[in-house]
Amino acid sequence: MDIDARSGEQPGLAGPADDHGLFGPGSVTWRVMGEPVLVVGGIRALLLQALHPHSMWGTAQNSELMDPATAWARLGRTVEFVRVRTWGSRDEVERVGRRIRKLHSKLSGVDMRTGEPFRVDEPENLLWVHMGEVDSYLDIARRSGVPLSRADADRFVDEQRRAAAVVGLDPAGVPSSVAEMRDYYADMRHRVWACDEAKEGFRRMFNPALPSRLVPLKLAAPAVGVLVVSTLPRWARRKYGLPGLPTSDLAATLTLKGLYRTTRVVPERYRYGPDARRARELTREHASAPASWPLAS
Repeated sequence: MDIDARSGEQPGLAGPADDHGLFGPGSVTWRVMGEPVLVVGGIRALLLQALHPHSMWGTAQNSELMDPATAWARLGRTVEFVRVRTWGSRDEVERVGRRIRKLHSKLSGVDMRTGEPFRVDEPENLLWVHMGEVDSYLDIARRSGVPLSRADADRFVDEQRRAAAVVGLDPAGVPSSVAEMRDYYADMRHRVWACDEAKEGFRRMFNPALPSRLVPLKLAAPAVGVLVVSTLPRWARRKYGLPGLPTSDLAATLTLKGLYRTTRVVPERYRYGPDARRARELTREHASAPASWPLAS
């Protein structure tokens, strides 16, 4: 489905009563994004995104990313943006999208190799960040055992073009299938590398600065970090100076499957957050009365 890149709206929705945001019942996005194991995908995305020097320098030079005292708050804002974009109404998505597009339009960075300035909202930067999310969420979902056919995987990538429009990208220029995403990375992997700021962020993942109430999580950080790094593509691990061994891939996949199966034992009311529970309820209603709902694809 095409969307208006200026508004992020889906054509064909009947009105406020049918306002389920960018995706809605029947979408693969709603089926996938609520799973707790996708937290691993979110962290993986940050490591993948950091491999584009302009993306990393633009972020580090315009935020408190490198300040341990404020990094957690910035991460919280990022999580909230993803939440609204995934589950929010069209108006909520448009508001957050307008805000982030306005912010990015005012920011610039300096290429540390050449000294030349660049815009943070360069399409190449925005696309790299977008694809880092899409690839990471889909990869973790599939390897964990979330039920997804090849067609479902292609639909997920295609649906995420709506999310790309929120940050100002033209959906027509965004990969719309797994094959197109694979081609994109085959081209980009030879043009990115781990700058000093990316390596510093990588190291901090194993000993993060956390608010006092979350300090006990520091004990889990090394194990979580090892898992996340092991889920990266082999070429990405090598960019960080690590071996890209097939045995690491296998170990990560087995761990992800175990985590996913463990979460399935937890009752749904505890397993999912409020947004995901609401989405699942709407999806069940959609499945029982498909003729009464607008299509999400």
